[in-house]
Amino acid sequence: MTVQGSENSSRRGRRSSTMGGMPLNDMPWWRWRSNVRSALHMLSDPVFQRDVWLAGADGYGDVTDAVYRLVEDTWLDNWSAEKYVGTIFRDSQEAALVDTAVLRVLRIMHQVGPDAPVAVYLEHAGWPDAVQAARDAHVRMSVSDGEDPEAPPKSLEVLRILTRSA
Repeated sequence: MTVQGSENSSRRGRRSSTMGGMPLNDMPWWRWRSNVRSALHMLSDPVFQRDVWLAGADGYGDVTDAVYRLVEDTWLDNWSAEKYVGTIFRDSQEAALVDTAVLRVLRIMHQVGPDAPVAVYLEHAGWPDAVQAARDAHVRMSVSDGEDPEAPPKSLEVLRILTRSA
C-alpha cells in the first residue's frame, strides 16, 4: 500500500539530512545523542587523550567537558539510559553499554575530582576499564548510525555547527 503525503505535511516529502552520515531525524533527540556520542568517542580513544587532552590542544575540551556532555541533558548521572530507549538510544543493549561507561567514568571523576588534571584521570587504575566501556558504547552507537568508529573525534566547534545546522 502506498501512502501519499498531504499538502499540509510538515515533512514535505523530504528525507532526513545527515550529520556526518548519521541520519539526523531518525532519533527524536538526535542532538542529545550527538553529545553523548561525542563524549563517548573522546573518552574511548587513548591516542586522542594523549595527543589532544594531555598535550593541552585547543578545541576539544578536557575530560570534565566530555563527562559534562555525556550527562548534561540526559541526566545519566541520575538514572539509567534505558529511560531513553527510542529517543536517544536505539535499543536496550545500546543503553546498557552507555550505562556501564557512565558509571565507570563517573566513579573515577568522583574519586579524583572534576577539576583534576587530565594526567590524574589517565593514570587512575580504573581508567583502562572506563576507556573500554566507553569504547564499547561508542562503537555500538557509531555503527548503528552508519559512521566509522575509527574516525578521529570531531572538535567541539564542529559538533556545535553540526547540531545547530540541522
